Amino acid sequence: MTESRTIKRALISVSDKSGIVEFANELASFDVEIISTGGTAKKLREEGIEVTNVSDVTEFPEMMDGRVKTLHPRIHGAFLALRDKESHINAMKEHGIEPIDLVVINLYPFEQTIEKAGVSLEEAVEQIDIGGPAMIRSASKNWRDVAVVTDAALYDDVIQELRANACSLSLTTRKRLAALAYTRTSYYDLAISSYLAEQLTDSDLGYLEPLNPFGNLAFIEIEEDQERESKKEDTLQESFGIDLAKVTDLRYGENPHQKAAIYESGEIGGIANAEQLHGKEMSFNNYVDAEAAWRIASDFDELAVAIIKHTNPSGVGLGANNLEAHQRALATDPVSAFGGIVAMNHPADREVAAAINKVFTEVVIAPEFSDDALEIFRKKKNLRVLKVNNAAEPNPFEYRQISGGYLVQDQDHLGISKDDLKVTSERQPTEEEIQAMLLAWKVCKHVKSNAIVFANDIQTVGVGAGQMNRVDSVRLAAMRAKKTELTLDGTVLASDAFFPFRDNVDEAAKFGISAIIQPGGSMRDDESIEAANEHGISMVFTGYRHFKH
Repeated sequence: MTESRTIKRALISVSDKSGIVEFANELASFDVEIISTGGTAKKLREEGIEVTNVSDVTEFPEMMDGRVKTLHPRIHGAFLALRDKESHINAMKEHGIEPIDLVVINLYPFEQTIEKAGVSLEEAVEQIDIGGPAMIRSASKNWRDVAVVTDAALYDDVIQELRANACSLSLTTRKRLAALAYTRTSYYDLAISSYLAEQLTDSDLGYLEPLNPFGNLAFIEIEEDQERESKKEDTLQESFGIDLAKVTDLRYGENPHQKAAIYESGEIGGIANAEQLHGKEMSFNNYVDAEAAWRIASDFDELAVAIIKHTNPSGVGLGANNLEAHQRALATDPVSAFGGIVAMNHPADREVAAAINKVFTEVVIAPEFSDDALEIFRKKKNLRVLKVNNAAEPNPFEYRQISGGYLVQDQDHLGISKDDLKVTSERQPTEEEIQAMLLAWKVCKHVKSNAIVFANDIQTVGVGAGQMNRVDSVRLAAMRAKKTELTLDGTVLASDAFFPFRDNVDEAAKFGISAIIQPGGSMRDDESIEAANEHGISMVFTGYRHFKH
């Protein structure tokens, strides 16, 4: 298989026609055959560009007001056919299918439509694109042979490469475009599912709950907590007195049949003292999840965004700004982000607010909110918006009730730096791997045990939480990364506790990871180290674990 693919046929179907005439003109200058639909074909013809109608390719007319036009084997077969597989080549010949090498699509403006005042459900539904996402996904799946462009901002880069390479695009470019394309369809589907979920009543939610592919649609909220330093002592004191003042009753507890209330402990700041700027009243589960989210976001000195589902992080991203960090966090697991909680450790701005509003979200947490951000969030009447300050004098202990008493322990605030890592493998980690391991380790602390986190130096790419054995957590984290098309090649793995057997390393190696960070301390550490050396993986020990039960 060659690295480059020459573009001979292109399909163009765009709702936003910005820059499309110039782009199509460039393709025409290379004698690329252009196939198009409806308004796009009309626009290009008006500009003197020769266009082949999709209906001429399919030999089937557009119908139902344009709802059905591209869903045809001669279109999707032209995308999906593997050019180096004999059975696919024969099928194309038999059914008169000619390959299409480039797909240029942007989708119906669903997101823009639902932002307009007074838009009806029927009007919004008409802007749900069907053929566009289908073509994007088909073509992206075959990125080895087909290039997919889903954003006008990419036109210039694509044209420059075509000019420099005799109308060819490299394998790397096609792969990058496919990743961007899947990100676009993920955002699009989340915007639709979020909008439709907001149209449902509580009784609708209860009826649909068993069928919901995204998990429980019941309202779940954001969590965010801060890193607090506690004074470590050899033993805890003999007795504790906890003074609590009731703030308010909650609608119910973890489940509707349980009574619940929230109490303040006298600390200044924290989730219990958060200022709710907008949205429905907080529930018991909202507070639990909000605490978890705030803890993760606050654990980072860098600008970070965490997305939480049922107290576990579905994704964490770093970035130069909130929008960039949020996009990276969302990319880890966009499906689980549906109905989740978003926490950021820097003030929320307009750009990140607009992005968050595209996804059905229960709670947003930040230390501050710009006026523009609040204005955008207030468009979602049920979205809870919490302004949180770190507790001034946080309680150094945490408590857990058991029958007949309480367990009390220090808060887990132990952190590490590059200098704390002990390299145990033959291969030394690179600087980029070290940064990725520190990120993964920090996130791993907040994941239910057994915890496994795959990450690069800017985001998590897969999270495996709460499994009964560690190998299953490795497989689960990898499965989530594969479902979202995030590459595991060259990523790192963090484990909250030591590997009891080398099978964890062997399993992780199958996915192409380059480094592992783990506590060490197993009787079989030597076997894990040996496995890492066999696979060329760099491994470091931290010397302590981060169980979270």
